[in-house]
Amino acid sequence: MGKPVNLNRFKKQKARADDKVRADKNAALHGLPKAGRTLAKARNTLSIAKLDGIKQDGDS
Repeated sequence: MGKPVNLNRFKKQKARADDKVRADKNAALHGLPKAGRTLAKARNTLSIAKLDGIKQDGDS
């Protein structure tokens, strides 16, 4: 005969897996908070400005 199985453990593992899937879906849907978005946008514009400045200096 086989070893007894604890069904509560499997229920908890399934619940954790479902919660992780839902959390990943929400993270992808909602993304970063507003502060993170503005910071990323500011860094992006700064890096573009730096690259444009390097390009102009190299062309002359």
